[in-house]
Amino acid sequence: MRHRRANKKLGMKSAHRMAALRSLSTSLFDKERIRTTLPKAKALRPFAEKLITLSKREDLHARRRVARVIQDPKVVKKLFDTLSPRYIDRPGGYMRIMRLGRRQGDGAELAMVELVGSELVIEKEPEKKTVGQRVAARIRGRKKDKTEPEPDEAGDSSPAEEEDTKSGS
Repeated sequence: MRHRRANKKLGMKSAHRMAALRSLSTSLFDKERIRTTLPKAKALRPFAEKLITLSKREDLHARRRVARVIQDPKVVKKLFDTLSPRYIDRPGGYMRIMRLGRRQGDGAELAMVELVGSELVIEKEPEKKTVGQRVAARIRGRKKDKTEPEPDEAGDSSPAEEEDTKSGS
């Protein structure tokens, strides 16, 4: 039975599990968004959120405790300098887990783990049209030119009627 067992085993020994969580949290803090399996994402959430809460203290002891887990100095610096000020007023819930569906090879359920506040901002760039699309646009434009032009809003007659009146005078 699993009475009073706090975390999932994930099919690993404890040293391997700790190494996997360290690696996942380092990648998460570095890239701010990672893709992993759903059970690993659920195990990562409390592990990484405790590190963020610890980094909000911003003292030397907190920095050393985080550096014991995150062994990349650049990532520790990023966590304390850019990520913890982002969450200074937030009491928790620093991560978001989104399900992505099942993996093609083994059917494992995948999840996207991202830090709240690092949402992807996509700027729309003008699409470059292919040759076929440009030709199709020209053909569509020609069809519009061949149709009858609409009369002006001022109530003037159409250009075809103007030609008849000019030739008849």
